[in-house]
Formats: sequence, C-alpha cells, structure tokens
Amino acid sequence: MIANVARFLGTSQDMVVGWNVSVDSVAFDEEGIKAKLLALEQPCYVVRDGQRIGLSNEASWETSGKPSLETLAYVPPLPIAQLGDADFRRVYGTQYAYYTGSMANAIASEEMVIALGKDGFLGSFGAGGLIPSRIEEAITRIQQALPQGPYAFNLIHSPSEPALEKGAVDLFLTHGVRSIEAAAFMDLSPSIVRYRVAGLSLNAQNEIETKNRIIAKISRKEVATKFLEPAPQRILQQLLEQKLITEQQANLSQKIPMADDITVEADSAGHTDNRPLVALVPSIIALRDEIQEKCKYDQLVRVGAGGGIGTSSAALAAFMMGAAYVVTGSINQACVEAGTSEYSKNLLAQVDMADVTMAPAADMFEMGVKLQVIKRGTRFAMRAQNLYDMYTRYNSIEEITPKEKEKLEQQIFKDSLESVWENTKDYFSKRDPRQIEKAVDSPKRKMALIFRSYLGLASYWSITGEPDREMDYQIWCGPAMGAFNAWVKGSYLADVNNRKVADVARHILTGAAFAYRVQGLRIQGVQFPPALSEYHPQPPRV
Repeated sequence: MIANVARFLGTSQDMVVGWNVSVDSVAFDEEGIKAKLLALEQPCYVVRDGQRIGLSNEASWETSGKPSLETLAYVPPLPIAQLGDADFRRVYGTQYAYYTGSMANAIASEEMVIALGKDGFLGSFGAGGLIPSRIEEAITRIQQALPQGPYAFNLIHSPSEPALEKGAVDLFLTHGVRSIEAAAFMDLSPSIVRYRVAGLSLNAQNEIETKNRIIAKISRKEVATKFLEPAPQRILQQLLEQKLITEQQANLSQKIPMADDITVEADSAGHTDNRPLVALVPSIIALRDEIQEKCKYDQLVRVGAGGGIGTSSAALAAFMMGAAYVVTGSINQACVEAGTSEYSKNLLAQVDMADVTMAPAADMFEMGVKLQVIKRGTRFAMRAQNLYDMYTRYNSIEEITPKEKEKLEQQIFKDSLESVWENTKDYFSKRDPRQIEKAVDSPKRKMALIFRSYLGLASYWSITGEPDREMDYQIWCGPAMGAFNAWVKGSYLADVNNRKVADVARHILTGAAFAYRVQGLRIQGVQFPPALSEYHPQPPRV
C-alpha cells in the first residue's frame, strides 16, 4: 500500500490552504518521494490525493476556488550554501559555512587545503609542530594555488617552545597570511597578539580595518573570554617597547575583540577537554552576548562548533544550537588528501566510537596535558602514559631503576637512552636550541625531552607509515570518526580511497539540510519510514 511510504498524522484542520499542486507533479512512490526531499533548492509540498500521500516540488498560489489537492505540509528551499552564517562566508570568501580544522604536522596538508578552497570550502593547514622552513614551503604552494583564497593556517600555542610560535607568526606577517586558526591556547601570547594587532589600520572612511583574522578554537569559558575581549594592555606595552606594533594599532586594538570567530571545540581529536557539544555551544554563545553587550563591538564575534561532528545529524544539531559554522577534524584524516600514511587511513576507517582514549601530549608533556588518540591497533597511549608516570616519579634518567630502563630501551625506544638523547639534541639544535640549553643544568628537563621524543616520533611514524612501528603509531582521533564510519557504512565512502575531503564536506551539509527538511515535515505531522528519512551519501555525478 502506498500509505506505507508516507503517513500524515495531523487533521484536516492542519491543511495548508492556498497552494495549488498539480497531481502530475506529485511523487507517491518511495524513489520519487526521496528525490523530492533531496531537491533542496526547491520547496517541498506534502499533498493528499484520496488515500495517497505524496510530495511535490511545484505549486502555484490559488487565488480563487478550491485547490485540486489537499496540501498538508510545506517546507521552503534550503540550499546547503544557506546553512550557517552568511557573514562567515563573506568574510572568508567561501561558499559554505563549514571549514576543516588543522591537523598538526601537515596531516591537514596543502593538498587538502587547496582541494577544499577550489570547491568553495575553507581549510586550515596543519602548521603545528612544523619548523619555519616547512611552513614557508606550504604558504608558497597554497598561495600560488589559491591566490584569492580561501585558506587558513594553524597557529598552535607552544608554551614549551615559544620560538616556534614566534617563527610562525613572523612568516604569516611576512607572506600576508590573513587568516589563522589559533589552537590549544590557555592564555594569550605576545605572538598571537602581535599577529592580530599588526594588521590594524584606519581606512578612508575612518573605519577600523582588520586585515589579520583569527579563528580561536576553545573549550573553556575563561579562554574564550580572552579572545572575546580586546588585547591585554600588558602585552601591548611589551610589543610597543619592541617596536613590533604602533601606538595607533595599540589604540585601535581596544575597539575590537582578539578573535573574529570562536570555534567551540567539544569532544575532538588531539587536545580536548572532552566537553559535550550540546552543553558547551549555548554557554559560549551566552558568554559572547554578555561581552558584546559590554564592549559594543561593531562586528559581532561569530561562534562556530567543532569536535564530535562526523555526521550530517551532528552538523545540523550544531546549526540548530546557533552555530555560525561547523568544523570537522577527525573524519578528514582518513581522506585521500590527508598527509598521513595509508596504514593510518585504513585503521581510521575501521574505528568505532569507543576506539579512542586519552594520552599525554608531546607539546605540553610536562604540564600533564592530554590529547585524544586511537587505542585500537596501537599501544601508543599505554606507553606514553607509562613515560609520563615515570616523569612524575623520578627527577632524572639516572634515578630510573635498571629494570625499568631496560624495558624502556627494548620496548619503547628500541635504542639506548644515551643514543636517544644524542638524537634529541640534534633535533632541537635545528628546531629550538634553547630547549637543550635549558636541559644542561636540569636533569628533570633532560628526562622530559627524552620522553617527549618518543611522543613526537610516534606521530611522525604514523604519518610516514614507518615499518615495524605500527604498535607505536600516535593517531589523533575523536569519537566523530566512529560515527562517520557507521554513517557511511554500505555507501561508496566506506572505502577510504573514495573519501575526497570536499565530497565528504558536501555530504555532511547535504545530509544536514535533508535532515532539517525531514524534521520540518515531521513536526507538521508527516511521518516517513527510515528508508526515506535517512540520508545516504551517493557518488558525485561525473
């Protein structure tokens, strides 16, 4: 019976009067109804013809007489470019209110950023953990491919290696990188304040021009406040003394927030507080509104959502909570353009939501900061935690018992600790020599650098696909990856070789718009079976 395809649970009093729908334009079969629902750029009308319930994308306004069919429900067009904040799209020059977050060590690669940019999406290059020469190489390549954008570069907070943060900002200012994604900041640093303030000027209309845009990823209200408020005077004074900004720029900075956009980062890969998105987004939006009321900025700071977004339903939930844009991370790491090994991509494609755990972070090891990684198919998390436990128990390598030292050398480092230290010194001599200088008279610091070398290499091994080190791979991943794998099961995206990052992005948004349409009709009393109410990614038309 056709009534099994779609049902209307309302009454005749719920009828939408005035629309005239021709029976010739109505689909009553399952395939036809699905096609009407997927015609997102057209309105959708639910009509009744006797005992049959069907859908149409065409109608005219009836000015007299009785409509030929009963119109039961209606939803307007919702092109995917309409989701989110139009101002986000305007400011960053994109077609969509969606961007891909940066994954460090160029996992969010040049190829990924360029592919997204050419398809109307913003992508952030994973500059975290890279030396300045590698970042400069990426800037050159991306700017050549996307001279008008859109693109962004990551600036990761590096309290243990401030020279890296400063070097990245030097490059961004020199090469005119106008958008950065600030990540893992617990406090504002002179480098990020310099980036923001050095781009301020007055135009011919005496209006503030903000050339250097910041998207700040945050998960705590106290950190969000720092980016929602103007630059702190203590840092401005320091920059003025160093002649890195002008007096005019310092004064102008007090009339704008530190960030243009705040990305609320919930249960994400990498650095995360594992916060629930539904609790975090509303609280940060309320905080934004509170500070806006106090500061009276000309431009409202946009609040977006990331962390845990791996399906179209999750994206829609974020938009419905008021997110100006959505951000994906973990799911892009398994895409064709991701700068990581095929082994890691295939492992990511098998992850379930419970296959993740927390482990010590290399960049903030001494502070006890953790990040989220895969636990399936690797022992990295367990071994990294073992190193941190030793770091808290001992004051130097020499204090470690012979039995524990032997275990470290054989199972984790697969080399003598003396040799590891020599390699570590060589590494930091090219990256940040001051790290070695600080360790000369600090056995505890030396031990931390040795242990951190394993954490850093574990990420490198997973990226390059180092043979015989699979059990040590550090693969940043949140539960969104498992949700995505479940969502695309049985579709062409189940195969990692088909996961092109722009296709994935478009399916996320298409599914979100589709789900909004289905839910809009459901609220009006129209019920669909699962086959019709669920969006399944289909290959792009060639």
